[in-house]
Amino acid sequence: MSSLWSLRPVLTSLLQASQQASTWMGPVLSRTMATLNQMHRKGKPKPPHKHVGATFGRPQLKAVILKTMIRKPKKPNSANRKCAQVRLSNGKEVVVFIPGEGHNLQEHNIVLVQGGRTQDLPGVKLTVVRGKYDCAHVVKKKQ
Repeated sequence: MSSLWSLRPVLTSLLQASQQASTWMGPVLSRTMATLNQMHRKGKPKPPHKHVGATFGRPQLKAVILKTMIRKPKKPNSANRKCAQVRLSNGKEVVVFIPGEGHNLQEHNIVLVQGGRTQDLPGVKLTVVRGKYDCAHVVKKKQ
């Protein structure tokens, strides 16, 4: 018992130092384990949803052009972006970007579409592959 009395000044100084150093930060945010009853009620946890890309998990898709259009880009840019509304081989209708200068596409043409977002066109997440099916290559400029 006498050994505890000799440690009293050291313990009190440690206690005071720890109280001054740690200020109250509010309630501790900790989550307890679920009870067996809660786990039984909720069932097995679902796996997280896997997000598929614009081409729905495929590298490219075949598409039929429904309408060609010209779109204006978002704020700092100013140009006319050539786009087309297409029906993909899986039945979905989307807007695609036609890259390069000039194109020969019109309604009912068949094109190959790949993923590739156009940053300044909202909602346009696919691009046409030039030189495949009915879409011609970019014509080289004459000097």
